[in-house]
Amino acid sequence: LICRGLVSSASRPREDSWLKSLFVRKVDPRKDAHSNLLAKRETSSLYKLQIHNVKPECLDAYNKLCQEVLPKIHEEKHYPCALVGTWNTWYGEQDQAVHLWRYEGGYPALNEVMSKLRQNKEFTAFRKERGNMLLSRKNQLLLEFSFWNEPVPREGPNIYELRSYQLRPGTMIEWGNYWARAIRFRQDNNEAVGGFFSQIGQLYMVHHLWAYKDLQTREDIRNAAWNKPGWDELVYYTVPLIQEMESRIMIPLKISPLQ
Repeated sequence: LICRGLVSSASRPREDSWLKSLFVRKVDPRKDAHSNLLAKRETSSLYKLQIHNVKPECLDAYNKLCQEVLPKIHEEKHYPCALVGTWNTWYGEQDQAVHLWRYEGGYPALNEVMSKLRQNKEFTAFRKERGNMLLSRKNQLLLEFSFWNEPVPREGPNIYELRSYQLRPGTMIEWGNYWARAIRFRQDNNEAVGGFFSQIGQLYMVHHLWAYKDLQTREDIRNAAWNKPGWDELVYYTVPLIQEMESRIMIPLKISPLQ
């Protein structure tokens, strides 16, 4: 009985400690939002990624309509937005259109553009006609990673790869720390176009946008990275942060600033 009492009393602190561990969590000492730590401070640009799944029989008409209307929005000086790129998915989900917009001035600029477009009769008619051609659509609001290149217009012809990563919640800072070093391994051929992370829409999403002359060039450049000391280690540490990943190979439309 004495021994049993000693065992029981000795085990209580351990049990209490274990029970506390279920309910008590250490608080992260960071006092700033992830977006402020990872995004570019010198700019306040907000990006919108639109993905439209088009009815197969309507893709040509959809592209023609977009090429007629979207440049007018892009060229209007009183709209604080710019079309960064517009593509059709070549490999990946078929009959798909991808658009990337930049809003200079963040959320106020987005609100201003949306408000003005609601009063634009041509755009209202465009949206109605476009809607009849779609199976589904979704969008995300994104910020740029501070260590990635600014997406600027480039001459073609190029193919583009949009690599999208669904990260485990809570790992965005860790991802950013690793890729701030990893990006230097992927700059030799000017293939890095832009890197973004989601703010609204599907969260903990990262998008890397790359440009290549063709599929074989893509393969050669990606294989060459493995010959650089340190690249394999960074891949090793970032892979466990990923829940899902997707690669789209895309072809730019004629109106795309990224050709």
